[in-house]
Order: sequence, then structure tokens, then C-alpha cells
Amino acid sequence: MSSTIQEPPHRHAYSVDDYYRMAETGILRSGDRVELIKGEIIDMAPIGSRHAAAVNRISQALHRVVADQAIVATQNPVRLDRYSEPQPDIALLRPREDYYASALPGGVDVLLVIEVAGSTLDYDRNTKLPLYAQHGIPEVWLVDLENRQFSIYRDPLSGSYANTQLLALLQHIRVPGLEDIAIDLSGLW
Repeated sequence: MSSTIQEPPHRHAYSVDDYYRMAETGILRSGDRVELIKGEIIDMAPIGSRHAAAVNRISQALHRVVADQAIVATQNPVRLDRYSEPQPDIALLRPREDYYASALPGGVDVLLVIEVAGSTLDYDRNTKLPLYAQHGIPEVWLVDLENRQFSIYRDPLSGSYANTQLLALLQHIRVPGLEDIAIDLSGLW
């Protein structure tokens, strides 16, 4: 009796260029909530009121403290490589005179990514966090709405974060890349 080793089916990885061509030709519509992760087009979960409120609250607090020292991008794409262009809930970007009109920000442009998670917690933690670490995003904040937990991931190393901190108090959280600036998120929950 002979045995045949079966290989799993090969997936076609879409590039960022493919992704944009699909939008240009109408395969993807402007209202589609999708992002490109490792060559796959992923449907994004609908944004509920608690999720929207948390993103708005954090975004407004960041705008107040960073002023012109950084750009607060809300639900905008970040091009990590040829096959990944996630849309984090919030990305804190290095300032650039053109506000990234000439090209989307890449991993080196990002000071901080914030993902607010309800039903997407496992996906954010197990897929997006390693992707951000792989591309050198120095810090990620993961806001778990269901469990009211706020985690900070720092120091990317080999596709993961070397330091993780679960915060009990959301007062005076240091904003990465900006000296002596902290944010108070005590009203988040």
C-alpha cells in the first residue's frame, strides 16, 4: 500500500497593488470595510457604539496631548509590506509635512497602534499583534471592551512583543516616542 502526502491547497496572496486594482475596478466597493492582512482580504467587524465611543475618546485624548508632535490617524491604513495594509483603530504617526499625502505611513512611521476589540479580540491579539511586531511597530495598546482590560505591548522582537503590561489604572499612560507626554484615559470604561 502506498501513501501519498497531500499538500494543503495553495492560497493566492493578493498584493497591495492587487487590492487597489480591485477597488478601482469595483470588485471592492468604497463602503466595504476590509483590510489586507498577509495577502488576504479580511472583512472587518462592524463598529458598535461602545467600540466607536472608545475610539473617539482615545483619539480625542491623544489629540489634546500630542498637539503638533504627532499625527493621530483614526481607522486609516498603514502599509506594512507588499501584502499587508491593516487599518488600526488608531495609529500615532511621526509628523510629516504632507500628512502622508504622497504615500501611506509604513511601520517606521508609526509610534503607536491602538486596537479596540470586542468580538475581534482573538484576531487582534493572535494575528495583528504579531504582524505589527514583525514590522517593528514599537508599541501597541489593546483595549478589550468585553473584559475592561487595557494591555500595552512593547519592544518588538522576532514577531512578538518582549514586554506586556496589563494596566489596572488608566491614568498617566506614557505616549511612546514623545518625551514627557502622558494620557489620562480614566473615563474609558
